[in-house]
Amino acid sequence: MAELHGLERNGAHAMEATKNIPSNTTRERKAMITTRNRMSIAMAGLGWTIGALLAMMPAPGTAQKEGSSIVPPQPAPLMVAADLRDGIDLSGPWHYSIDPFRSGIAAFHGALPDPGQQRWLDIDTRKAMAEDSRVLYEFDLARSAQTSLPSSWLTTAPELRHYDGLMWYQRAFASPTTRKGRYFLRFGAANYKTIVYMNGKEVGRHEGGFTPFAFDVTQVLRDGQNQITVGVDSQATEATVPPPVTDWENYGGITRAVRLIRTPDTYVDDAWVRLTRDGKMAVDVHLDGPQAAHSAIRLRVAGLGLDKTGVTDAAGNWRATMAAPRALIRWSPEKPKLYDVSIVAGEDEWKDRIGFRTIERRGANVLLNGKPIFLRGISMHEEELGVAPTRAMTPAASRALLTEIKDGLHGNFVRLAHYPHSDVTVRLADELGLIVWSEVPVYWRVAWSNPDTLNRARMMLAENILRDRNRASIAIWSVANETPVTDARNVFLRTLISDARRMDDTRLISAALLVERTKGADHPIMTLADPLGDALDVLAINTYNGWYTEDRLSDLARSEWHVPSDKPLIFSELGADARAGFHDPVNKQKFSEEFQADYYRATLGMADHVPTLRGLSPWILKDFRSPRRQNPDFQQGWNRKGLISETGQRKEAFAVLAHYYESKGAGQ
Repeated sequence: MAELHGLERNGAHAMEATKNIPSNTTRERKAMITTRNRMSIAMAGLGWTIGALLAMMPAPGTAQKEGSSIVPPQPAPLMVAADLRDGIDLSGPWHYSIDPFRSGIAAFHGALPDPGQQRWLDIDTRKAMAEDSRVLYEFDLARSAQTSLPSSWLTTAPELRHYDGLMWYQRAFASPTTRKGRYFLRFGAANYKTIVYMNGKEVGRHEGGFTPFAFDVTQVLRDGQNQITVGVDSQATEATVPPPVTDWENYGGITRAVRLIRTPDTYVDDAWVRLTRDGKMAVDVHLDGPQAAHSAIRLRVAGLGLDKTGVTDAAGNWRATMAAPRALIRWSPEKPKLYDVSIVAGEDEWKDRIGFRTIERRGANVLLNGKPIFLRGISMHEEELGVAPTRAMTPAASRALLTEIKDGLHGNFVRLAHYPHSDVTVRLADELGLIVWSEVPVYWRVAWSNPDTLNRARMMLAENILRDRNRASIAIWSVANETPVTDARNVFLRTLISDARRMDDTRLISAALLVERTKGADHPIMTLADPLGDALDVLAINTYNGWYTEDRLSDLARSEWHVPSDKPLIFSELGADARAGFHDPVNKQKFSEEFQADYYRATLGMADHVPTLRGLSPWILKDFRSPRRQNPDFQQGWNRKGLISETGQRKEAFAVLAHYYESKGAGQ
């Protein structure tokens, strides 16, 4: 359940709080809310809280059993390729106000807050108080300080640098002068829990900091000025995804674009156009709206002369396969060809730019378009260059990082860690020709036995895959990073793997796994014994021997890796810290550029002797903020494993990896 902290209300208040929520996940949401309201009324006299009742019920959009199999969650509306639809960009100035005690969510006894704390009210609080001395408001968002969105509040003001909690945002905008069709308020992402109001009415909620969500606001949009109020709570708990303990900055706020998007009454909500592994073109389309059933539909790929027509079924779905045109140029890092694709259904025309290629595993090889490929990559956090990053990935900010990989390192691969990155970045990877590993933030100490946590992870995975299935660059869906092996964890992750395969049978599945080290040996002997390995297409290991261990770098050449011989292996992380500009050519102590460069030489030399190794994504392209890293001489709140500094200064190890990849590329 996507609830903000403290959102426990008594039965009477719960009915009022939920009655305005539209269907923003699946159709059963409305029925569930009705059921909850009836239960609230029935149980109010017993003193039950709505939080206790909701805990007994499945969260909206979570999986339902279908026979013996489980159907992945289906977020709705999807609005695939919404970033290419016409709309009003609501980026720019927004008012903001902190709410550290969440008094705008619940009063101090847990009931609905009194009007004096209800930030979402559509009212001029200054005027109301001036006209009636009995009235009290302890907020005035319309006259509060302003910030520019998208961005994290961590960079808005010095006093917010380490704020972790609930923030309210508000702005007004003018509605289109002539309104026709439907209107959706779409957020690229907001971290972490979000509740949205328009003109004083709640329109929906969302949980998860890195995936898009949208709400149908057609019925609440009005002529003239409209008010949007958004509460965003960044605080993690043991049940969230990710949990509180991570190794990156928790950038709270609205960190990706907010847009008001118009569609016809019936529109293309989901479309997936791809090349199947047997070389055919395939398309799946879902229409949403009153004319979705038995509607004429047309697919066009103008650059290929492809023109296919069909009719949707009773549920608004259309699926078709066809021979791939002979003129098709397959997408690859060397030739990242993209085609303009359109789907016309009634008054709606859906558009996207799509590349077509195949990716598969054959034995220990990864095949791109039927040919073996070595993935020459690096990992990257979603954090722009600069001394005060705010996780606002503009096209220019993303290009500055990805071109360092493509052109500077001679790379063909990027691991977008440890969560789904902006659609700006994945679209640019399509354009530049970078193969992408995309993952969800199932990280370290997840609450494996908590069914709500599993539901959250499943929804995030669905939102990520369904947003990006048309991106040719994405080759690997990853479901976890460095998670200790337990029975509960295995069930949790196998559920995610099953979901990923059901939603997308054209890509590979992986996870960064832990390994066991033989004790007492005079050199690293590493064994992959994780039972999850048999469910994955690509095995992945993070290795830091020589940095977090007492191994001398000279010991790494004798490393032994006991891994399955029938699957490709990626070293998904390897690395050592260095503060840019700190040199120690004699002793080569840790944090010197010389040690980092030597570490790369030794580790890359070791990697060359692993027979099934088919790729690398060292940790990491750029130094990034991490509050857990507090060495005052070298870190100061930054993880210094980047090959470039936070401002883009290349370290010595950058050239080491670039030379290695240049020689690898010449051999392919």
